[in-house]
Amino acid sequence: MKISALQKGEGQDLVFLHGYLASKESFAPQIEYFSKFYRVTAFDFPGFGGSDPIPSAWSVGDYADFTLNYLEGQNITQPLVIAHSFGGRVAVKCLSRGNVFEKAVLCGCAGIVPKRTIKYRMKVKTYRLVKKVAPKFAAKKFGSEEYRSLSPLMRESYKKIVNEDLRLDAEKIARPVLFITGENDRETPVSSAKIYHEHVKGSRIKILSGCGHFAHLDDPLAFDLAAEEFFHGF
Repeated sequence: MKISALQKGEGQDLVFLHGYLASKESFAPQIEYFSKFYRVTAFDFPGFGGSDPIPSAWSVGDYADFTLNYLEGQNITQPLVIAHSFGGRVAVKCLSRGNVFEKAVLCGCAGIVPKRTIKYRMKVKTYRLVKKVAPKFAAKKFGSEEYRSLSPLMRESYKKIVNEDLRLDAEKIARPVLFITGENDRETPVSSAKIYHEHVKGSRIKILSGCGHFAHLDDPLAFDLAAEEFFHGF
C-alpha cells in the first residue's frame, strides 16, 4: 500500500493524525512550528490525500491497526501525537491498547456518539424506506454532505466509524491526554470533549475561544502554545 507521508525536523518523535476527508497538509502550521523542536511525521490515512484507497470497509480499529503497524515500520516508538477529529478517534483506539503514545493532544476529538433523538430515528427509517424504491434519490437527498461525497466502499467504512462510541476505549487510556476544543465547534461540541475528559483519568481539557471545529487552524498560535506547554509540563 502506497502511503503519502512527510518527515521533518530532528529530536523526539511527534506524529500527526488528520481528520476525515482531510490530509497531512491540514496540519501545515503545526508541522512548520513543531518541526523546529521535534522530528515530525505526518502521513495521509489510506483512502485520503495521496495514499492508496482502503481495500475494504475499514473501521476505527482497522485504522488503528494500520497506524500502529505503520509507525512500527518507520521505527517510531512511543511518540508524542497531535490528532484532529477522526484522527482523534484513531488515537483513542490506539491508546486504549496500551502505552503506544507518550502524550496525546486531541483537537476536536470525534468518537462520542450523541443520544439518538426521535427525529433522527424517524429520518433513518424514512431513508431506509426510500432507499428500497428509489436508491439513487435516497443517496442524493439523505445523509450529510460529507457522506454523499464518498464512494460506496468509503460509505460503508464511514458508517462503521461514526456509529462506534469510544467511551469504553477512553476509560482504558493510561497516558497523559489534553483535549482541545473550539468553543464554537458544531461537529464535535464542547460537551463531547467534556465527556472524554470525564472518561480519561487524569486528562486535561482546554477550550479555545472564538474557534470552531478546526481550532488548530482558527488560532494556530494559541493551539501550538497549549500543546507545547502540555508536552513539556505534564
